Amino acid sequence: MREDLSALPVSTLRGVGAKIAEKLSKLGLNSLYDLLFHLPLRYEDRTCVVPVGSLVSGQKALVDVRVELTDVLFRGRRSMSCRVSDGSGFLTLRFFHFSASQRKGLERGQRLCCFGEVRAGSSGYEMIHPEYQQLDEEAVLPVEGALTPIYPLTEGLQQRSLRKLVGQALVKWNELEGDATDKSLPELIPQVVLDRENFSTLDESLKFLHSPPSDISIERFEAGRLPQQQRLVFEELIAHHLSLSRLRHLARLQNAPTLKPTNRLSALFVRRLSFSLTSAQQRVISEVSGNLASGRPMMRLVQGDVGSGKTVVAAMAALSALENGYQVALMAPTELLAEQHYQNFLNWFEPLGQRVVFLTGRQKGKARKEALEMIGNGQAGVVIGTHALFQESVEFSKLGLVIIDEQHRFGVHQRLALRDKGKKNGLQPHQLVMTATPIPRTLAMMSYADLDLSVIDELPPGRTPVVTSVVSSERRGEVVERIQGWVESGRQVYWVCTLIEESELLQCEAAEESEKMLKAALPGVRIALVHGRMKPDEKNSVMQLFKARKIDLLVATTVIEVGVDVPNAGLMVIENAERLGLSQLHQLRGRVGRGVGDSYCLLMYRAPLSETANYRLSILRRSADGFYIAEQDLKLRGPGEVLGTRQTGQLQFRIADLVRDEALLPAVVEAAELIQRDYPEQVQPLIQRWLGKAVNYGEV
Repeated sequence: MREDLSALPVSTLRGVGAKIAEKLSKLGLNSLYDLLFHLPLRYEDRTCVVPVGSLVSGQKALVDVRVELTDVLFRGRRSMSCRVSDGSGFLTLRFFHFSASQRKGLERGQRLCCFGEVRAGSSGYEMIHPEYQQLDEEAVLPVEGALTPIYPLTEGLQQRSLRKLVGQALVKWNELEGDATDKSLPELIPQVVLDRENFSTLDESLKFLHSPPSDISIERFEAGRLPQQQRLVFEELIAHHLSLSRLRHLARLQNAPTLKPTNRLSALFVRRLSFSLTSAQQRVISEVSGNLASGRPMMRLVQGDVGSGKTVVAAMAALSALENGYQVALMAPTELLAEQHYQNFLNWFEPLGQRVVFLTGRQKGKARKEALEMIGNGQAGVVIGTHALFQESVEFSKLGLVIIDEQHRFGVHQRLALRDKGKKNGLQPHQLVMTATPIPRTLAMMSYADLDLSVIDELPPGRTPVVTSVVSSERRGEVVERIQGWVESGRQVYWVCTLIEESELLQCEAAEESEKMLKAALPGVRIALVHGRMKPDEKNSVMQLFKARKIDLLVATTVIEVGVDVPNAGLMVIENAERLGLSQLHQLRGRVGRGVGDSYCLLMYRAPLSETANYRLSILRRSADGFYIAEQDLKLRGPGEVLGTRQTGQLQFRIADLVRDEALLPAVVEAAELIQRDYPEQVQPLIQRWLGKAVNYGEV
């Protein structure tokens, strides 16, 4: 047997001391094996020199030039400008961070080899902070023989250093392989699958992607069409599918409370509702009831468009737990949404004799102590709150069901911690996950394969479609006039402020400016403001006044995106709508159209509108189908943006892209099932190779 590459630590490579090893570890690179599977994000072409006179904006190019003039400029931001030429044209190298010695090295006549992105500047083309090297007069230009791979990095680690380390790992791998038939890097995909899909071997694919020949098309790589790339994408997707299938299987082996419906409370609950359940709600309630009565942990995702009635489905599941003497925990991502759930469940359950308790991280003193006591001694049947529910001080007496609203907004560890609170006497609580973000089929097939899926695909009768219009901010005056008439007719309005910056402070400042503008323009209209930096009590007070029709126009940040239900508010204006994703805009729009009468959503944009932004807004104007909108959002922005998973650690692929590689998924599922059935010994090595320790967090 050859030496195991996973047993060779990165510290065996030249140039890797304790500090570099620590930085590599942050990327999950602890062995030579890990380095070989740390795949390039993209490539740069440094295989040929481009004449300066042939450069085009947006191109990344290698140039061989001489310094004509170097100067430090103080116009606006201090910078160093270095004018260079190769005889065919001029180029400016611009540096905003530089030292005195760096400037001295860029004297007139100095020969340079530069690589960077070409941009149009005030005095012709320029490169901002290019990579450059000083060359002697007779030196041979350091042109690469292959495309240059660009790897994922962490702070303090340079591309050049990482490329050298991967190169050393490739050399060591070649030495270990020799002429032996034993592989130090085993092929884990069965030959029958490789033949069927006409894929190259693992060895060929890995070596090709780390050091591709200069004649390959970078465009083909970016489009995911290189056969060697597809081979590794296929294997990575199989590993993810196997991981989720394993979690699903393990969950089926656990025991959970058997919650058989007695209809003692649920029948009374349904009779007291002011509306009839839709057939879609009834179908999903039946699916949930079957899971709860099975004695195995339910892991079900209920997805439904804005206003489809997911909360009533959750309430019916909660009643099944209460009828059998178990507690229910409902966790929401924001205090505003948790508060709304609390009010709903309070109104529904207290007349049925069930105690509902609210718990947030801001509760202090006597109120918190009383809430914790009721949760601990079982007096609290339903406990509703934010992430405070999983804190160590919270102990449940008999937790049988965990309901999580908008799952993707929580971190993995948080959801695990809440589930673990219910593990008692060999039983694990059931889990019901709700989302108003429609999950496109592509994502559900891969990222939620461990969950049973229920879809509420029907809106309650009486929900009128929201008429959506796209208007330029230059017509703001007309929009304000429309609000005046709308309010005079007795209806209410949302004015939503958005900013592309992540800063909550800037968003709040923008909302405050809009409030001032609207108060000046609409003196007879009762206007209030709600934003994320307000204290929860203040926010809730404003929302309750709005709900009670004591406020006509609510100026808000996207804090109102989920969960706020004011039926009389039938007009929404969204400022800078071009800056938000389709799914978020659709969620915001779902706040109107909940009452009688027509409802409208005005998407206000700042001109000029790019072609992509225009296309996105036109999708919303012509469609109210959340699933169609989510599919389009996925194509435009990718899964990390659509589901917010960049924060939660899910869907972190090394080389696969669910949108780009969608066509592979049916074959991936088929191959994964074949491996599970006929090659079970390959399952764990595949999961370990591509997911490593990440698989430990999947049971959520």
